[in-house]
Amino acid sequence: MILRKALACAVGAVSVTALAGCSAGSTATQIGREPGSGLVVAASIAPSSLDFTAAGGAAIPQALMGNVYETLVTIGEDGQIQPGLASSWEVSDDGLTYTFQLREGVTFSNGDAFTAETAAFSVTNVLENWTNGLKSQMAAVASARAVDTHVLEVTLDHPSSRWLWSMATLTGAMMTPGGMDELATNPVGTGPYTVERFVPGSSVSYSARQDYWAQPADHDASIRYYADATSSVNALRTGDVDVVFGMQAPELLDTLPDEFGVEVGTTNGEVLLSMNNAAAPFDDVRVRRAVAHAIDRQAVSDVVWQGLAVDTGGAPVPPTDPWYTGENYAPYDPELARELLREAGYSEEHRPEVTITVPSRPYTENVSELVFSQLRDVGFDIKLETAEFPAVWLSQVMGAADYQMSVISHAEARDIPTLFGTPEGYLRFDSQTVRDDLAAADSAGSPEEQTAAMESAVAHIMDEAGALTLVNFPNIVLTAPGVTGVQPTAVTDTIDLRTIERNGE
Repeated sequence: MILRKALACAVGAVSVTALAGCSAGSTATQIGREPGSGLVVAASIAPSSLDFTAAGGAAIPQALMGNVYETLVTIGEDGQIQPGLASSWEVSDDGLTYTFQLREGVTFSNGDAFTAETAAFSVTNVLENWTNGLKSQMAAVASARAVDTHVLEVTLDHPSSRWLWSMATLTGAMMTPGGMDELATNPVGTGPYTVERFVPGSSVSYSARQDYWAQPADHDASIRYYADATSSVNALRTGDVDVVFGMQAPELLDTLPDEFGVEVGTTNGEVLLSMNNAAAPFDDVRVRRAVAHAIDRQAVSDVVWQGLAVDTGGAPVPPTDPWYTGENYAPYDPELARELLREAGYSEEHRPEVTITVPSRPYTENVSELVFSQLRDVGFDIKLETAEFPAVWLSQVMGAADYQMSVISHAEARDIPTLFGTPEGYLRFDSQTVRDDLAAADSAGSPEEQTAAMESAVAHIMDEAGALTLVNFPNIVLTAPGVTGVQPTAVTDTIDLRTIERNGE
């Protein structure tokens, strides 16, 4: 969707002088554009490692999935499961056995053949060796074995309607035993690119594989990481980059000349105002509900994303999922929020004390300032503290749950079971009712039954105010003149480098 004219009035009040005063610092190595460097994409969240088997977050899969690693199945923009490295598959009548027919002639970048043996290894490796919490998506698997060179059989210990979906995400990445020694720096996959060079926190450079099994990429590429939107937009203006993917400062759009493209797509990213359900004051559901009614979510979209973000009614469901209802589960009602705090025993003299641990990202800092103001208005005593992202925040908040409140965009597709399905998660959300709903959805015999069970789970999550989704994260993509083929809608975590063309190259 081209937004140049529509956004001009909305952001016109932001002066160029004010923008020039923003930090121009960058985590990217400022080398300009080297001759023959190929496509250059600017992104904001830099990986410190390329091993997503041991680390969470969206940065690593965004750089690797679809570019280096591929999966047996993929998810189309319509949300439907499509063939990937598996050309077809069959499911037994009891829903327990999946038989995949794998493509022939596929090789890994190190020369290893992609076969049913390597596919079975990949599935088993998630179960046995991953430490990333998303390994739970593979928990339904009882066994994986090669029936023939290109026939894989996966047996589940219970029917799971979401397992095949998860196989299109990073947990379904196909790997080879011969490529496991250098996962953090030199990943080996079947995709159209190899990693030529990785500078942690700065850039990933790719070389196009001429022996790729499908249509090869016709250009090399790189992703450079910038600490703030101003520096990435400046790099686009000067020709150092061709694309700014996931730009997080829409107020900068009006500073771009008309020849630059602006597109906005949807994402799976729920901008979650997380509350530690096991830590005071959020161990009291009345306080969590007070938070839900204290936040003006439309104001969050308007102030931070110029109205481009989608209000999901506070629920952790993107509009693309079939169990999205459009219901407003937590209407903005500051007086109700104050009443709930009074019911919980708080008063003007005895205000609930809350520290928001803010990851060091531009959008989280802007969101947190707004949340700070709105919560203080209804009677909270609020403090803000910054945690360096990703290392410190992932360790302190997501890893150790050493926090009261935080805010982050969760980009993994259909991640409600990961976030709300276990009391060991960083939300410390503990609801047997929700776990029962999620189990019913996973074992559903039909899409209609799955949708009904997921709608019930969402309703119970919102009734217990386990967390509050502020908005669904928009994906704002900027392109230099002559750049085409960008896919702004992010159904799964990836920047598809192969489809982007520069000046007809």
